[in-house]
Amino acid sequence: MRIRFWGTRGSLAKPGPTTVRFGGNTSCVELRSARGTRVVIDCGTGAHALGQAIMGEGTPSRGHVLISHTHWDHIQGIPFFAPLFVPGHSWDIYAPQGFGESLKDTLAGQMEYTYFPVTPEAFGANVRYHNLGEGCFTIDDLTIRTRYLNHPALTLAFRIEGDGASIAYACDHEPHSRELAVGEGMIHGEDLAHAEFMAGVDLVIHDAQYLADEYPAKQGWGHSTVEYAVAIGRAAGADQLALTHYDPSRTDDEVDAILARVRAEIGTGKPQVIAAFEGLEISIGQEDGTAHPAAMPNLESAIRTDSSQEQALVLLIAPSDSVAERIGRAVAAEPVRLVRAESLEQAAASLNGRRPSLVLVEDGTDMQPFVPSRLESPGNPGESHFVLLGGSGAADRGYADRLEEPWSVEYARTRIRTWLMRAECHWARPAMPDDEAERIAALHRLGLLDTPPEERFDRHTRIASALFRVPISLVSLIDEDRQWFKSCFGTDVCESARETSFCAHAIAAGDTLIVPDALQDDRFRDNPMVSEGPRIRFYAGALIHSPEGKRIGTLCILDVRPRNLSADEVALLKDVAAAVEAEICGRNAKAA
Repeated sequence: MRIRFWGTRGSLAKPGPTTVRFGGNTSCVELRSARGTRVVIDCGTGAHALGQAIMGEGTPSRGHVLISHTHWDHIQGIPFFAPLFVPGHSWDIYAPQGFGESLKDTLAGQMEYTYFPVTPEAFGANVRYHNLGEGCFTIDDLTIRTRYLNHPALTLAFRIEGDGASIAYACDHEPHSRELAVGEGMIHGEDLAHAEFMAGVDLVIHDAQYLADEYPAKQGWGHSTVEYAVAIGRAAGADQLALTHYDPSRTDDEVDAILARVRAEIGTGKPQVIAAFEGLEISIGQEDGTAHPAAMPNLESAIRTDSSQEQALVLLIAPSDSVAERIGRAVAAEPVRLVRAESLEQAAASLNGRRPSLVLVEDGTDMQPFVPSRLESPGNPGESHFVLLGGSGAADRGYADRLEEPWSVEYARTRIRTWLMRAECHWARPAMPDDEAERIAALHRLGLLDTPPEERFDRHTRIASALFRVPISLVSLIDEDRQWFKSCFGTDVCESARETSFCAHAIAAGDTLIVPDALQDDRFRDNPMVSEGPRIRFYAGALIHSPEGKRIGTLCILDVRPRNLSADEVALLKDVAAAVEAEICGRNAKAA
């Protein structure tokens, strides 16, 4: 895996005599795997030279651009990235998804006629756009994990693995702890999670815009200090740490002095600290490209194919009018319904059984003991995301995070977006069929529920498991509020809740249901059968009908690995389901 830096400056391009050696172009990093997969991380002004180099290769390019966030200094190279304008080239662009925003329109904003003579409609290349959240996805032989950073815009860190190597990229990230920003205190909470995201990588590329003594005047600006970057690199156990995203006013001589000081403090320990400069190339991993990891198991897909959360319910428990006023302004432009209460008791009463996606609690509010269940109802169970407003230090037990003072309205808006994205639930409960009452009556007339196992059904689940080489096969019957298994192969579980049932979705759809990878499917990604329990990745279920033709259940197969079925295999699955159906109908006919 080869990494090359094309831009290392933060916030503003700064060419000139004082930035000749480390560079004046804004962020842009190119990664090439041993097999040739090309990934560009951020598309600042450094992307212009990269684009010219790609065009100089003389062949149509295929590549992927990972944009950490859409602030200008990270996207202003897009209008000057030559491969996008030439037919025959093919590029995918990935960036964080906001609320109801089009990635294409967001990136095109800087190319509106008033500001730029050419619009994205002039792109001659095949350009595809992808929205990202937290999670994992693959690009050819590379695996990419994402995590939200702490910045006044929705921003992602990237961890890329392949060729037996790994790198982490985290630019435009502010320490959650004020103490850690100046190189003091313990790493805890969100800062610890930040370090754990990078654990064991070969190379960390990290925002290092400020120094500790500069930070007090820069709080809330969304950037790291050199001291923080070093602390995180050490906590992560990284082999190398590349400082980047230099302040526009930082001169070459000052960067040299910072690097010398850091190296003297660390000595020969890890990580080896380097200062990134334009043209720097680093090679890590194996040259033959044979070793690369698969996607992380049971980690949700980072690719967002649905529209983002709409009309999320946010509960604010804040006695202070000033806090309520600031939070109100922070969410004013967001598709958020804000409900304010001054106490936990008032909050529970005002929710009327609804579960908020996010609960913001002013520090000092009487929430002891911490009892989130008091904000939930039996009809709408689940976990809300609880965050403390104000105070300092690690968030109290039971809270996911803390918004430390001082915080601006703009900063709070971004953090609220991040918390809501993390609280998003990708789990669709199955719909009720139109003939539900008749369907349930037909099922009960068969007298199959809660009966002992029978060989005439068990042989079909054994056959299905062997035929499709899956660990679990079931004859599943869908009752009012449960699915009950007349035959179970590969599991001792005899029933489960209907709302978590894949089979109930097949019943509602009225057709065979195939789910190649549940973690890539927004209907099932957060389903407890996927995120917990058996951790289902693959499901296929063919319908079983009663003698009257009512959909009463499925013959289904499950696997803990993603896979798919060919058209011939789908036909075979239906054949096995038909054999089960014949057993049911035959018994009913004899009884009659």
